[in-house]
Amino acid sequence: MFERPAQGERAVLVQLDFGQGDFAERLEELKLLVASAGAATVAIVQGRRDRPDSAFYAGKGKVAEVAEAIRGAGADIAVFNHELSAAQQRNLEKELDCRVIDRSSLILDIFAQRAKSHEGKLQVELAQLQHLATRLVRGWTHLERQKGGIGLRGPGETQLETDRRLLGKRVKVLKDRLEQIGRQRAVRRRARTRREMLAVSLAGYTNAGKSTLFNALTKAGAYAADQLFATLDTTSRRLYLEDAGQIILSDTVGFIRDLPHSLVAAFHATLEETAAADILLHVVDSASPDRDAQIEAVNGVLEEIGAGAVPQILVWNKIDATGAAPGVERDAYGRIIRVRLSARTGAGIDLLRQALAEAARDRARPLAPAADAA
Repeated sequence: MFERPAQGERAVLVQLDFGQGDFAERLEELKLLVASAGAATVAIVQGRRDRPDSAFYAGKGKVAEVAEAIRGAGADIAVFNHELSAAQQRNLEKELDCRVIDRSSLILDIFAQRAKSHEGKLQVELAQLQHLATRLVRGWTHLERQKGGIGLRGPGETQLETDRRLLGKRVKVLKDRLEQIGRQRAVRRRARTRREMLAVSLAGYTNAGKSTLFNALTKAGAYAADQLFATLDTTSRRLYLEDAGQIILSDTVGFIRDLPHSLVAAFHATLEETAAADILLHVVDSASPDRDAQIEAVNGVLEEIGAGAVPQILVWNKIDATGAAPGVERDAYGRIIRVRLSARTGAGIDLLRQALAEAARDRARPLAPAADAA
């Protein structure tokens, strides 16, 4: 049973099984997302369907079950671990008599809470507005239904057009500002290239331990926490490697399956740092039973942002939780494809430093591509 939280919003989680095969892992991830957003899970409703219902996503019977769970738990919100259309969300809110959000809205909310830098806040606002734009088409149907009368002749369409225009203007302002920041970032990258410094970016599934590893390597003190999307803002530090000199190491936002496209688009300038890297350290939570699917999800996002061809070294993190020994794995050509370590305890960190030094000394030799590494 779920305990009633003393404070914060109370959420009923809804997940339907469409035969995808990773149902349990997706549900656990939803619980972590809800907790990261600051809400408490008070009930979970599950079910199986062949396909989503066009009006409610879930069937009528399942919606009634969700309504009962909301009333029984005194919940404030229903969270669907799926992508809802604007019409489905509206129908559900009317039927359930409470707020309903989908997976994309939940992730956007977490990003909004986590953004600290000016650039990060601009990127999150742009993503939110782009997501809102898809929901604005029927946003004023409660007025459009009115058949005229004093004070009600035509305000629905007028208000809708006003909102579209204001939203469009704000989106343009945000895109212009982020484009300017992107140009400044590109200038800094070119300056690093002229100095011929190896550029290394950390990439990986959210909560895989990227920031903990970044701190272990650089002593930077970047924020690291056992929560999803603890890091949004890119942090770069110089790292000195014995016998190889200095490299640039960058920590970036974590990825997740079904990452909203509006977020990927809004964070394009930040993610370009990953695409422009010489090497990607693909950090994997080796203790996760879902690690193979997480690797696949990360590689999918890397392809989307144009970083699919950047050479990778898999960093098999959290071996302190699996009992594996620190080590380095090479392919048939002697190239390093995987390093086993624990960023938390420091075991194997020296092996990763040696791997980076080897890459820095021999930049002309390509590393194993992502497909071979997995």
